[in-house]
Amino acid sequence: MPVVVVANPKGGVGKSTLSTNVAGYFASQGHAVMLGDADRQQSSRLWLGLRPPAARPIQTWEISSDFIARPPRDVSHVVLDTPAGLHGWRFKDVLKLADKVLVPLQPSIFDIYATRAFLDELAESKRGQTLEVGIVGMRVDERTIAADKLREFVEGLGLPVLAYLRDTQNYIHLAARGLTLFDIAPSRVEKDLGQWAGLCRWLAD
Repeated sequence: MPVVVVANPKGGVGKSTLSTNVAGYFASQGHAVMLGDADRQQSSRLWLGLRPPAARPIQTWEISSDFIARPPRDVSHVVLDTPAGLHGWRFKDVLKLADKVLVPLQPSIFDIYATRAFLDELAESKRGQTLEVGIVGMRVDERTIAADKLREFVEGLGLPVLAYLRDTQNYIHLAARGLTLFDIAPSRVEKDLGQWAGLCRWLAD
């Protein structure tokens, strides 16, 4: 059972957007998916409450911000949305569960510096553990200087950049209906699905 953890200590970087769409991707592949939300804001849990009955099912993983239990065995794929400021014993508990960690990162100097320290902690914590880590650029306009700075930063990390996702209202409008890119006609979100192609391959491996 692959467990994908979406984590970054910086708030507002798009963790819930990434988590819900990863869960939506797995569901679109016919998997039995569970989405957990360890953030006190419970954004992913709210999103699940908005999901229409006709959409492919995604189960709720009943966890709390202070206790992260192992997922039940009746699911095949698990996604965990984590809170800002994740560190210490909670961070280590999450890593024990994880097979893959996705780190969303925005092209902001504040996000870059906050994430660098987190990635160093992640590298230290995963020693001796088989754990795949990937970076996802969030709300990236590839024509900007900020995007160039983000690329420069990522090139020095030795970690794969799985996708650069543009800043689009598609994610906002779909989230308001409990949906993802993978729940609607591909022709409506063709450009966004193209940006997800490499990330989807990584998730499927």
